[in-house]
Order: sequence, then C-alpha cells, then structure tokens
Amino acid sequence: MVELLQTWLQRPNFIVFVILFLWGIYIMAAHPNLVKKLIGLYIVQTSVIFFLVAFSAKEGATVPIILSGTTSVNPLDYANPLPHVLTVTAIVVQIATLGVSLALVSAIHKRFGSLDEDEVMEQLG
Repeated sequence: MVELLQTWLQRPNFIVFVILFLWGIYIMAAHPNLVKKLIGLYIVQTSVIFFLVAFSAKEGATVPIILSGTTSVNPLDYANPLPHVLTVTAIVVQIATLGVSLALVSAIHKRFGSLDEDEVMEQLG
C-alpha cells in the first residue's frame, strides 16, 4: 500500500486527471440544469485531453524525423506522435460536441421555457 502511494505521489498529474474526471462525472449526474451538465461534460473531456498530454510527455525525446545518412535508429530517442494526433482530434471533437450541445440546449429552452431536466421531462410525459 505504501508503494502504491509513493507511485501516485511521483505522478501528481495522474491524480489531477482522476480528480477532474470524477468531478465532471459528478457534475453531470448531480445537477438537473442542462448547461451545468454540459460544463461537467466539458470538464470530463478536458481531463481526457490532459491525460493524453501527460501520458505522451517523454523527457529528452526528439521529433520522429530520420535524416538521410542515418545508419541506426533507437526508437527510445524519439517521441511518439500518436498521442499528439489523438489530442488534436479530441480537441476538435470537444469543440464540435459543445457547439452542437449548446444549440440543442438553446432549442430545448425555446420550446419548453426551462433548462431544468425535471421540468422538461414533466412537460414531455
């Protein structure tokens, strides 16, 4: 148990990731307001992006470009570009999801006159 705690304390960014992720899930589950649910979703998505950035960090690595005339390549000397590509993709998906969700929330507010999930469900049911 002590070893596990020491491992966690050596990587505080992973602890922050878990806290942000759980906080976003809590906000989405606990609040009936649709805008607050979107804020929770945004926090969850941001924590995943933070995790990808923290996971992809590699000390002393260089860009994965091999120059002509190189005879031997050590893969440990290069940074993996895949997490960075996934991060950019996640940011684009995050922005698109938030934009569409805000448009839907705006349409719900125009139709039902409320952003409270319980009030909207009462009017539907």
